[in-house]
Amino acid sequence: MQPHDQEYDLPPEAAAWRARAAAFAQNVLAPVAREADRAGRFSRDVVRQLGQAGLIGAALPASAGGGAASALAACAIAEEIGAVDGSTRGFLAVQAGLVLAPLVAHAPAALRDHWAPRLTSGEAIGACALTEPEAGSDLGAMRTTIRPDGDDVVIDGEKVWITNGGVADVLLVFGQTDPTRKTRGLECYLVAADTPGLERQPMPGRELGHRASDHARLVFRGLRVPKAQRVGPALGGMGVAMLGLEDGRLNVAAGAVGVHRACLEASIQFARTRRQFGQRIGDFQQVGATLASMDVALRASRLLVHQAARLKDRGLDNGHAVSAAKLHATEAALAAATQAIQLHGSRGYSDELPLERHWRDVMALTIYEGTSNIQRVILARMLLGRDEPPEGSEA
Repeated sequence: MQPHDQEYDLPPEAAAWRARAAAFAQNVLAPVAREADRAGRFSRDVVRQLGQAGLIGAALPASAGGGAASALAACAIAEEIGAVDGSTRGFLAVQAGLVLAPLVAHAPAALRDHWAPRLTSGEAIGACALTEPEAGSDLGAMRTTIRPDGDDVVIDGEKVWITNGGVADVLLVFGQTDPTRKTRGLECYLVAADTPGLERQPMPGRELGHRASDHARLVFRGLRVPKAQRVGPALGGMGVAMLGLEDGRLNVAAGAVGVHRACLEASIQFARTRRQFGQRIGDFQQVGATLASMDVALRASRLLVHQAARLKDRGLDNGHAVSAAKLHATEAALAAATQAIQLHGSRGYSDELPLERHWRDVMALTIYEGTSNIQRVILARMLLGRDEPPEGSEA
């Protein structure tokens, strides 16, 4: 069951991108997603096919070889891919949002012209080296150092849980130039993965979800890179990071809508066909009420995501809307996945159906690109504004 176009209220441009992504998800991803998850296998072939379909560079400007898709269209793409394969949606979010968007916006022309076409086509893979053992939500706590040395900078430090990190051809590496400046001391450099001084290791253990993704620990020991490979202005790394993170958060929210939709669709189909005590289980009041609540929550999530995208397309500040969409959509999708598994009983508990994979994948969406609690902190600060001491009181 696919939603009717009127449920989305998409303009023709976005509707066309949604249809393209839906066809890709069903024809390319659906036949291989379960086995890739079981095997923990990252597929460069899928990456190349994403590039051939124009989906990696969809939201990039035409001047950079992209499809000039709107933010609303990009959300429609993320929903369709997320409804079928969370690992591929996660790859797309990193490649397109966390790597290509900052690269196109902030990199020197020579670097942009060399790497953007390769990344857009899927010939090359990129990663964003941001998260550290002691610096997740608090980027000001970053311990990776960047120090000047003649015409170069030298990078030392460690990054963890870097999506695409073990397979990437190029990385955006963030580090601290002056620990006393915290976020105001961050810079970003483009680093080719074959640069001496970079060590890559798989993350220990096995991931709960996104098992067909690549997650790596990166260690930088005296890695030397020319100053000319800085992405963004001097001491401007925080702005570069936030550009990628804002795109990433909206993609995560849209992907969560896809997971939510897939769980609801499966639940409706099961409730129509599964019979107990002489009737469809969907006709029992508790089951019907659960389906109704899942549907309303899904519609609310999609509206929040689309509102944030439409604000971006109009050139308006959408920070509040993105955090609200990310918070609601991911938590609602997690609830929907839980309800779908419970409704299906033992069938939902097995990977015969994709529901348990959706549950495992969507749990991560409540964590990365800013946890649910971090989104609440962001929203509370926006609501309260700056603390202004009462007139006449001591500051």
